[in-house]
Amino acid sequence: MMKIVVVGATALFLTASPIAHAQTPSPATPERLNVADRNSLMDLRIDLVKAALQLTPEQEKYWPAVESAIRARAEDRKARVAKIQETVGRRADESRFEVMRNRDPIAFLHRRSETLAQRSADLDKLAEAWQPLYQTFSPEQRRHMAALALFVLHDMSESVERRRAQSEDED
Repeated sequence: MMKIVVVGATALFLTASPIAHAQTPSPATPERLNVADRNSLMDLRIDLVKAALQLTPEQEKYWPAVESAIRARAEDRKARVAKIQETVGRRADESRFEVMRNRDPIAFLHRRSETLAQRSADLDKLAEAWQPLYQTFSPEQRRHMAALALFVLHDMSESVERRRAQSEDED
């Protein structure tokens, strides 16, 4: 029982945690996954979450909407990361002083607002997809889902702290 919760929590964390995967690679970090490997990993994560929840045949009919929302959120996140990489790439030949001097704080606030709005919309879609399925959960499945959510939040906060520490070490 606990094994299923741990596997499910890990899978949900890997599926739902954009912060954990947004770290920039250090020189010691292996190359990023190619598209096929990334898609295979996403399939595995989704299958693990589904298995951990032990859906009944009646509940299975709600799963495609959840899976679709998870995949759409991942695609939107990938697009946001690509946009950030493009911006960083354009500024790669500028010194820190030039980057700071040429910074437009109002444009930054607009970009940040757009990013947060997109993330909010993605989370709303994910919640809307989960809602009908969650309403059919047994008390045990709800406890599993709650445990998975707590595990995800805890690991996300640890990832943020690791990223912050890494950033401080690089400065």
